[in-house]
Amino acid sequence: MSSSLPALVFVAFGVVAAVLYAAFDTPMIAGPAFTVAGVGGALAVTLGPRWHRAQPRWAWWLLAVACVCFLTGALARPWAVEQDGPYALAADAATVPGYLFMLLGLAGLLRTRGRLPSHAVIDGLIVFIGAALCSVLLLAVPAGSITDRPALVSALAALYPIFDVILILLLVSLAFTTAVRRPSYLLLVASMSLLVVGDVLYAIIGVSGQLTGSRLLDLPFMLGFLLIGAAALHPSVVDLGQAARLPVQAWSWQRLLLIGPALAAPFVLTVFVSGRSTADRLVLGVGGAAMVVLLMMRAVSAVQGYAAAQRRYEHRATHDPLTGLPNRLMLAAEVRRLLTAGRRPADAGVWVFFLDLDGFKLVNDSWGHHAGDQLIAQVAARLRAALPAAATVARVGGDEFVVVQLGSRAQAVALADRIIDCVHEPLRIRQVEAVITASVGIAGTQLDDGGAGNDPPVTADALLRDADTAMYQAKADGRGRWVMFDASMHERVRERVEIEQALRIALGEDDLRIAFQPIVDLESGSLIGAEALLRWEHPGRGNISPAVFIPIAEDTGLIGPIGRWVLDRSVRQLAQWRADGTVTADFWMSVNVSPRQLRDPGLIRALDDALDRHRVPASVVVLEITESVMIDPTSVTGQVLADLRQRGIRIVVDDFGTGFSALGYLRKHPVTGVKVDRAFVAGLGQSAKDEEIVRAVVAMSSALHLTVVAEGVETPLQQGVLAVLGVLFGQGRLWGEPVGPAEFARRWASRPADPVDGPAVPAARQVQGRGGNS
Repeated sequence: MSSSLPALVFVAFGVVAAVLYAAFDTPMIAGPAFTVAGVGGALAVTLGPRWHRAQPRWAWWLLAVACVCFLTGALARPWAVEQDGPYALAADAATVPGYLFMLLGLAGLLRTRGRLPSHAVIDGLIVFIGAALCSVLLLAVPAGSITDRPALVSALAALYPIFDVILILLLVSLAFTTAVRRPSYLLLVASMSLLVVGDVLYAIIGVSGQLTGSRLLDLPFMLGFLLIGAAALHPSVVDLGQAARLPVQAWSWQRLLLIGPALAAPFVLTVFVSGRSTADRLVLGVGGAAMVVLLMMRAVSAVQGYAAAQRRYEHRATHDPLTGLPNRLMLAAEVRRLLTAGRRPADAGVWVFFLDLDGFKLVNDSWGHHAGDQLIAQVAARLRAALPAAATVARVGGDEFVVVQLGSRAQAVALADRIIDCVHEPLRIRQVEAVITASVGIAGTQLDDGGAGNDPPVTADALLRDADTAMYQAKADGRGRWVMFDASMHERVRERVEIEQALRIALGEDDLRIAFQPIVDLESGSLIGAEALLRWEHPGRGNISPAVFIPIAEDTGLIGPIGRWVLDRSVRQLAQWRADGTVTADFWMSVNVSPRQLRDPGLIRALDDALDRHRVPASVVVLEITESVMIDPTSVTGQVLADLRQRGIRIVVDDFGTGFSALGYLRKHPVTGVKVDRAFVAGLGQSAKDEEIVRAVVAMSSALHLTVVAEGVETPLQQGVLAVLGVLFGQGRLWGEPVGPAEFARRWASRPADPVDGPAVPAARQVQGRGGNS
């Protein structure tokens, strides 16, 4: 139940009952109206928190019992005052436990706030002492001093104001620890306030010895039943059991409305106790002194809180919240301090090491940001522990750290090696050991010559920029290494940015193209397939190598849309060749996909769409993956590969043997073939070692029923050796460079041995890959 309608209906009926009670002074109307209000309040307090799943449930049960006790005491009081002996205390026997249950219930709600802040405790005690002085001196002491009635009756009459003071303390504490004051909170406070008002009215007449008075004295209690019932029925009752502290310690005007009268109480009460006993004046003096002490404590607490908040603010402004390391702001200040420092050793320079974690995006994309945060925190702790205490370690970005060290060039080189080594050690992420590397760029200046290798004056921003530039060069050189900055790097960075911008334009204006390289049967020379290769001819730069622009596409995220474009164009071209008879039905199209594409949830959808639109069967599409994909520990990539195989698409490991090759990886993933890297093919006929490697690959692939394609075949000798070793298919310059679709069709459609006139692979020589023809 989440609607506030039950609470509104309950209040409406309660108002009607209250009006009847106040307007008709007859037992037939007033009594039942009061009883209905009390019973309704108790039921609402019992059922409302249960409907809304409010916590703690036991606190609301105690408040419900308190309502029953108060109702019993109120109904019994008119009869009890007419009795003698123990029966005269019947109403008190129900009411006193009601106070205990109510105070325990409110304490239960307050307990959910956790440890009370010091400002709330001090402010609550100030109000408590002020109320206690007034209650004790003006109400409790006079009521307890009446001697013409039983001593127990006078003691009970003096006890009720004490209960009210404790109730005020709990209410004030609840108010000072609640930031979100929703309807249930307001209704509960109003209910308890009415209870205090009713008790005060009874205490006032009790000073003169009266135990009962006008029937209207019970009206605050009746309204209190209604309001606490409405509080329990309102959906916001769940907020009362949740911690929602006030964010500041300031004395707001609302808080001063409570604290101000409490502070004035000792001064006002001096008028009333001036003629009383020494004990009364002593109580007033002790209470006033306690307030002064509390005010001093409040002032100290405020100053300490302000100082702590200032320290937290300054720390947050200068430190990374995840690692606790200095951030870019503090780092720049430290570099400026070192640059402007006074005397240093002659060979000492300020060295800035800018490091970026290689492969961090793979961890973040595969395991989620929480795992990424764990990795960052571990790297930060490792750097801080491994590097000299004098070195400043800062985090300046997602997976970017900066180290600043004062020393010689040799010390800088040694520190760079230490950074590389400490990051490379395995990290424990989600019960799996992950190995990452760092690319480090170094920029430095010798203080004794004004900055060797840098244009003076050397600034913190210039050093950070140059180190960042060198880091990108380290990534371009192969990652997992460090590079020292030199001025020529600025030109390379500028060129990289220009290539990235031009690549975006080329993709948007459809300026990219695809070239196709044939894959043939090594024995017959028949065409059996082709690999689609992305090419880009820049209008000003000419042909730009894929080795240049593909890494840029990977780093910038452009590989996703580019990869989908290549897939669609390749499948479309295959459909055209199949339709015009250039190739046979067994001819396959091989397309490269990057690890990042395999983590793209839209890859399979884009491939399905291309196959459906161009009416090409999935069995003639081959996706080439890198070996690094197979060591991806996530279930995401593995599931994508499984989904692709389930559709009939074949999966081949490209450049096999150069990366992370292992028999276990091949058995684990649903691959259907491997492509022997050109590095092993180049030495065939000359290097016995290369022949043994290829022989081992063929034997392993045959055992796993995988096809083998040899890349980079350039000579008839290589073709012959491959055939002898058992390799069935080849690809390379021996059969032509990658060409456009029209040239490819012209060259291969006219050959007498072209497989258009026969099967792509002789039936006796077809190799069955796992899950289908490969």
